[in-house]
Amino acid sequence: MSITATDEQTLLDRIPTGLFIGGEWVEADGGRTFDVHDPSTNAVIRTIADASAADGINALDAAVAAQDEWAAAPARTRSDILRRAFDLVQAHKEDLALLMTLEMGKPLAEARGEVVYGGEFLRWFSEEAVRISGRYGANPEGTGRMIVSQRPVGPCFFITPWNFPFAMATRKIAPALAAGCTVVIKPPALTPLTTIFFTKLLEEAGLPKGVVNVVQTSSSSALSGPIIADPRLRKLSFTGSTEVGRRLIAQAAEGVLRVSMELGGNAPFVVFDDADLDKAVEGAMIAKFRNIGQACTAANRFIVHESVASEFADRVTARVNEMTVGRGTEEGVTIGPLIDADAVAKADALVGDAVQRGARVVTGGSAVAGVGTFYEPTVVVDVAAGSDILREEIFGPVLAIATFSEEQEAVRLANDTEYGLVSYVFTEDLARGHRMIDALETGMMGLNVGVVSNAAAPFGGVKQSGIGREGGAEGIHEFLSTKYTLIPN
Repeated sequence: MSITATDEQTLLDRIPTGLFIGGEWVEADGGRTFDVHDPSTNAVIRTIADASAADGINALDAAVAAQDEWAAAPARTRSDILRRAFDLVQAHKEDLALLMTLEMGKPLAEARGEVVYGGEFLRWFSEEAVRISGRYGANPEGTGRMIVSQRPVGPCFFITPWNFPFAMATRKIAPALAAGCTVVIKPPALTPLTTIFFTKLLEEAGLPKGVVNVVQTSSSSALSGPIIADPRLRKLSFTGSTEVGRRLIAQAAEGVLRVSMELGGNAPFVVFDDADLDKAVEGAMIAKFRNIGQACTAANRFIVHESVASEFADRVTARVNEMTVGRGTEEGVTIGPLIDADAVAKADALVGDAVQRGARVVTGGSAVAGVGTFYEPTVVVDVAAGSDILREEIFGPVLAIATFSEEQEAVRLANDTEYGLVSYVFTEDLARGHRMIDALETGMMGLNVGVVSNAAAPFGGVKQSGIGREGGAEGIHEFLSTKYTLIPN
């Protein structure tokens, strides 16, 4: 059943328009505001406060003021608040899903999936909060006792992306709170409403004032620069492009900040000649078209053995031709809009470059005329080496296929990128699967599956895809510092 305009407006009217600083919803400095748009209609859906650099420092002031008390809070207290937040997310899952669809465009079914995924970080880290441990024992010389303990890093600054507005907020906030750190978060200007609504749920869950502060802005660098330069900040976490990540790392170096960077990807999807094509096609549809292809984990380069490439292309094309393009709130829609006109232009340019180099468009390949920023789900075959579509993140619903003949060639092609976030491999040969685990230069890998993300697993990449891990047992350690104490005998 499609969502009505009345349902949409009722939800939007419940979203605060201010900044959340020190436990209060406040206007931005000078009363500045900016508009949030629905990419499927280009309509303004909410006008909200536009934070200045001064607002950002006020938010950091609040986080610093709350840090000592929050760090001293019993682990069970932090755990209980996160668990209550998880329960509230479950109670408001339809609101969160609709809000993401309105501001980002993804179909409701996918938005509901993100609520489930994002909520799991709250539940997982509510459990990890009470398991922070250390070590105690004699030193090797027998002259004293060693105590190794973990302490919260301190106030953190988070910059989150527009493509997964709920999950990226929970994936950073939950481990920080579990570890005893306070937070300033700058949600994306394109999709800030989900973070704002989630903050209301944290408030309802009993989070003390100042522990989480939200400063949305239309000018990210103007707000972020002074916060990163402030000596009271101790941690920076960013999810976004490698280009921006490099600049942030350079800024963070001045204060020797702890950094976590989840940056760009160029995921290879390798299909060997012995692959189960039913599994491979199903995996391809999820790995490529989830979130309309707008994911750093999206399969970007389909590297398919020449003996099965034609059949694989025919099968995925048949599936793509069954997709329905439209507004995410409408029943049966599987492909929503891209985030903005620039994203449409980029997808179109990458397809055009591939075709100029000899590739062939099997289906799709064009922007959709009319209102909204839609691009047809597309399959491109015979993609030549050197094509831009094999080097750049597509961030759109375009499946580009190149071929290989030998295993070592597949490895070379898969690793031929500065990125190393995730890879996907389809083979029924277990030994080959293990060789690929060792050979592919990525921080994550899916073997015969098209989705790898899980709150209980460490998410992150190698090479220029980032630093650090989010999720899993590793995730909370990004927000802890190790302290060693020696007690003499």
